[in-house]
Amino acid sequence: MSGPLIQVAIAHSPFREKFAIPRQPGLANAARTRIELLPPYNRPEALEGLEQVSHIWLLFLFHEVGSCPDTLRVRPPRLGGNERIGVFASRSTHRPNGIGQSVVKIERIDGSNIWVSGADLLDGTPVVDIKPFVPYSDIPTGAMNGIAPSAPARCQVHWTESALLSARQAGQRLGEDVQTVIEQCLAQDPRPAYQAHNPSREYGVTFWDLNIVWRYPTETQIEILALIPQAE
Repeated sequence: MSGPLIQVAIAHSPFREKFAIPRQPGLANAARTRIELLPPYNRPEALEGLEQVSHIWLLFLFHEVGSCPDTLRVRPPRLGGNERIGVFASRSTHRPNGIGQSVVKIERIDGSNIWVSGADLLDGTPVVDIKPFVPYSDIPTGAMNGIAPSAPARCQVHWTESALLSARQAGQRLGEDVQTVIEQCLAQDPRPAYQAHNPSREYGVTFWDLNIVWRYPTETQIEILALIPQAE
C-alpha cells in the first residue's frame, strides 16, 4: 500500500454541522460550495482544460467521523435506521476508510477556487482528489439500485413571516439564496428515521452564521420558526 493521502483542496460550504447536510449530492442544488485548491495545486496549470467540463467528482475525507475498520454492517437512514446492510452496499460515513465521493456541478472557476453547486460536504472538508465527470462512462446503461431506486419523498416546508423575512435579509447580506438552500435541505427531513413524531419539539442547525429553528406540525410538514444570527 502506498503512503498517506495528500490533501489537494478544502471545501467551504454553508453546512457548519453534520446534521441536516443533504444525504446525497445534487439534492440541494441551490447550495454553493467553494473548493479552494491548496499549494502546490493552487496554480492555473492544475485546472487547464477544466473549463470544458460541467461536472466533477470530489473525493474527500469524512474528517469529523473517522474510519471504522471493524464495521461490516451499517444502518442507513434510507432503510429507516433500524435495518442493517453490508457496509459496501451503502454510502454510510462509517467505513473502513473515511473516504467519500460526490459529483457536483461547476458554476465557475475563479483563480484557484472552483465554485460548485449541489455538494453535500461539511464546511472544512479535506478534498483529496478532483476528477472530471465523463457522461458516457459515468452513467452506465441499465444501472439500478434496489435499496435507493429514487430520491426520497420530501416534506412540505412552511415559514413563519418573521423567519422568511430573516431569510431574505440574510440572503442579501451573504449573497446567497438562503431561503432555497434551507428549503431544499430541510425538505429531506434530517430527523433520525427512528425518532417518533413530536409536534412540539424544536430542532436547530447552523447554516452559514445562522441558527435555523424549526418543528414538524405533522409527519410530512416542516415549519421554520426563526433564523438567529450567531453571536460573534
